[in-house]
Amino acid sequence: MNAHTCTSAASIIEEAGQFAAEEVRPQAGLIDASGELPRSLIQRMGALGYLGASWPVEYGGLGLDPVAYGLFTEQIGKACSNTRAMLTVQTSLLGETILRFGTEEQKSYWLPQMAKAEKLGAFALSEPHVGSDAKSVQTTYRHEGDRFILNGKKKWITLAGIADFFVVVAVDLSGQITAFFVESDRRGIDVKPLQGLLGNRAAHLAEIEFNEVEVPKENVLGNVGGGFTYIVSTALDHGRYSIAWAGAAIAAEALESMVSYSRSRSQFGEKLHQFQLIKGMIGDAVTKVHAARSLCLNAGELRRTGDAEAIHETTIAKYFTSKAALEVTNDNVQVHGGNGCHSDYPAERLLRDARVLEIIEGTSQIQQQVIAQYGLRKYGVKKRYTVKQ
Repeated sequence: MNAHTCTSAASIIEEAGQFAAEEVRPQAGLIDASGELPRSLIQRMGALGYLGASWPVEYGGLGLDPVAYGLFTEQIGKACSNTRAMLTVQTSLLGETILRFGTEEQKSYWLPQMAKAEKLGAFALSEPHVGSDAKSVQTTYRHEGDRFILNGKKKWITLAGIADFFVVVAVDLSGQITAFFVESDRRGIDVKPLQGLLGNRAAHLAEIEFNEVEVPKENVLGNVGGGFTYIVSTALDHGRYSIAWAGAAIAAEALESMVSYSRSRSQFGEKLHQFQLIKGMIGDAVTKVHAARSLCLNAGELRRTGDAEAIHETTIAKYFTSKAALEVTNDNVQVHGGNGCHSDYPAERLLRDARVLEIIEGTSQIQQQVIAQYGLRKYGVKKRYTVKQ
């Protein structure tokens, strides 16, 4: 870690690893089975400053730069994907966006409370009929005097089931998309938890219905009409960076699980790791984990220096690590055999949580489209060839 971070950041990452090992990983299976992220664990993360890990100290954060924050996320993500989801939403999607576009009053009010887990938020973008096509949101707002009135539904909103507020993305009749802070206890809001989820079962996903919900003009985040270009784009970029590290984390955890099991399990009088086909899966997994971490570290370095290529490299990292996580966790289940299909072992949970990564913060197919467009611009250099006579 010291090769990529300063001493103080390395210390925080090391402490986070110990916290994950002692307080998070032992609960991961129960958290998944119960479908609830314990409030005591959330409060503990708030007390340690983890929910504002990448924010400036003045707002209750730990001041980690993008590389250090990525390594920090990896520690939590290896132990429990549901707990990592708290960081993705609270710290990345919401916190980083509020830091960039919030007024000083909004930052001073929301961020310190969010860092301490006194206020939990959710980013309300997706809808029952709007997913990847985020520009086509159907939740509406209208302006009346010094207030805005919101109507519509949001769905698949992580942490909405326990959130104290939402950042809601809505559109008016003229097509202007705007983002609003909306406290969850406002009149006209109905929150319905979603059950039967494949993965991230304790991330408290919910559907939110807004029926003539009034919010004051002070609750606009950024500018009226700038909800997609600035708020959504920024939030999803930070969310993708977090998910990129989540993929690297799950893949690494599955690799360790695979190696450990193959060293302890015997068949035909030999340990599983002695069989060449098992070695092949381990070799592939090692390669994918190393490649995933390298892409994440590269994206983090570019983000740290403010390089214009950072957004593209983040997209590439998110695309690769989410696919790598699914492939490595699938092989981990295969190595475990029947045991990999039962909750007594973490293999099946890691596979389910990995599957979600290819959908959230932009599907793999959307990432392919974006990466392809980037590639067509970057590598579309005309070459001159001399034909020998």
